Amino acid sequence: MTTAAADSVHQRIERTFDGLDSNHDGYVDWSDYQNLVDRYLGAFQLDRGDRRARALQSIHEMWWLELLRHAGAGEDRLLKNVFVAATRLTIVDTSRLNVVEGFGHAIFDVVDTDGDNEINKEEFDRLLRDVWKADSPESSKAFGRVDTDDDGTISRQEFLRAAHRYFNSSDLNGAGNLRVGG
Repeated sequence: MTTAAADSVHQRIERTFDGLDSNHDGYVDWSDYQNLVDRYLGAFQLDRGDRRARALQSIHEMWWLELLRHAGAGEDRLLKNVFVAATRLTIVDTSRLNVVEGFGHAIFDVVDTDGDNEINKEEFDRLLRDVWKADSPESSKAFGRVDTDDDGTISRQEFLRAAHRYFNSSDLNGAGNLRVGG
């Protein structure tokens, strides 16, 4: 990985930390992940018993435990620099779980509210606006960067590729403001 790729990935993971740190205490802990899950459930009006909500909850729990394992943390909260390092290790270590793939599928299933196996612009905008609180002009361009075949919808494969680009791309924008978790 080039220095530019490392720096841009680092920046995106830091932005993810900032989006996760819901109480702005300088740490990410399980309550921040639970708040993220709750934002998804509220934004997409899912009951906790819905299979998509259960899958989303489970993948967040697994990601959190993998972060703690890779951080070697003695406590259940992570500073930003530890979070960034642990996230990078979690992304490349697929020995237990491919977290990027798992998140991509779970989030796609939640965002695809009409179940047509595609994410339309309205569904995507709800993800950015209501879950990640991103409403900048740059956010509005993100849909076009993820919809690589320009057909006006995001397929599951396009979404998964965007998730991989977010965590691995040397492009400073990666997949735009798409955040898959973590």
